Amino acid sequence: MIDLQKLSETFAEMSAEAPRFFSAPGRVNLIGEHTDYNEGFVLPIAIDRRTVVAAARRNDRTIRVRSIDFDEEASLSLDAASHDGQPDWFRYVAGVARVLNDELRLPLMGCDLAISSALPMGAGLSSSAALEVSVGLALLNLSAAEVNPRSLALAAQRAEHVYAGTRCGIMDQFAAVFGQKDHALLIDCRSLEATPIQLQLPEYAIVVCDTKVKHELAASAYNDRRAECELAVAQLRKAVPEIRSLRDVTVNDLERFAELLPAPLGRRARHVVSENDRTIRAAAALANSDVTEFGVLMRQSHESLRHDFEVSCQELDTMVELALSQQGVCGARMTGGGFGGCTVNLVRRDVVPEFQEFITAGYKRETGLDAETYLVAAASGAHEISERPA
Repeated sequence: MIDLQKLSETFAEMSAEAPRFFSAPGRVNLIGEHTDYNEGFVLPIAIDRRTVVAAARRNDRTIRVRSIDFDEEASLSLDAASHDGQPDWFRYVAGVARVLNDELRLPLMGCDLAISSALPMGAGLSSSAALEVSVGLALLNLSAAEVNPRSLALAAQRAEHVYAGTRCGIMDQFAAVFGQKDHALLIDCRSLEATPIQLQLPEYAIVVCDTKVKHELAASAYNDRRAECELAVAQLRKAVPEIRSLRDVTVNDLERFAELLPAPLGRRARHVVSENDRTIRAAAALANSDVTEFGVLMRQSHESLRHDFEVSCQELDTMVELALSQQGVCGARMTGGGFGGCTVNLVRRDVVPEFQEFITAGYKRETGLDAETYLVAAASGAHEISERPA
C-alpha cells in the first residue's frame, strides 16, 4: 500500500498547492504471453499494487517530478525539445508528456508531481505501464484536456516505444487503464475489445513469486522476439498473402508451410499460434470456474515459452518446478517478458502460507537467491483517488 500521508508530505516540499492524487495498477498476465504485439489474445488482471502520483498545476510550462522510490528529482520544459541527462525512470514520465503534448497536440500545463509505487521494478508486473498511465492521467486532469481511456492507453504505449525503447504490445497499458475489480480481462489486441471475466474461484488465490533476477538480455531479446515474429509473418505471406500477423496463422498453416520457417522462426510462430488458442480456452475455463483446465493451460504455456519462444531462464524454471511439486497448486507459469521477473501461480487458499514458505526456502536452496512472494487480487484500473490524507 502507498502511504498517502508520506507522499503528501514529500509533495509539500515541492509545492504549496494542495495536490490531487492519481493511481494506476500493475498487472499480472494469467496467460497469453508475447501474443499482444502479434495482434492476439491476452488474459491479464490489474493487481492491487499500484503507482500513485500526487500532482498540482504550475504557472509555467515546466513538469517537475520527484520520485520517492529513487530519491531523485527531474524536470522538463514542454517548450524545449530535449531532456537529456535525466535518470532512466524519467524517460517514462517525459515520454508520456511528449506524446500528449507534441504528438496529440493537447494543451498541457506545467505541474509538480511526486511519485511513489508499490510495484517492484523489473519484476514483470508492469511497473512502467503503471507509471506511464498514472502520470498521463494526472497531466490530462490537471490540464483539463479530454482524452478517452483507450487513447490514454495508446499514448502510454507510444511513450514506451519511442522514449523507453521497448516495442511492447498494448496489454500492460490497457490493463492499467481498464482493469476491473474481481475480474480478468480477455483483450483482443487487434480490435482492442476487452471482455471482463469474473474470477469465480473462491477456493483459489493468485500468488506472484518474484525471482529477484532480471537478466541483461531481457530488453534486447524482447525486441528480437518481436522482430522474429514479424519475419515469420513476412515468410508466410509468400504462401498466404492475406496474413497480417501471427494472429491470422493456424496450426495447419504452420504444418503446410514449415519449409518457409527455418529455425528458430517456426518455434516462435508455433508458440504464438498455440498461445492464442490456449488463451481463448483459458478464458472459457475461467468463466466456467474450471480450475483444473485452467491450470493445465498455464503449465502448457510455460513449457511453450521455455522451449519454443525461449524467453524463460533457469530461475523462472526452478520457481515453476518448485510450485508444481506442491499439493494445492493448480497451475504455475512465468509471466511478463521473461529472462527473470515473476511467476504467477494458482494456489488453493488454505495452503497459501505453506506454499509461500516452501517457495522461499526451496528457491534459496536451489539458486542461493532470496525470492519474494505476493498474494494479489484483481483490482480497478486507473483513477483519481477521492480520499485525502489527514
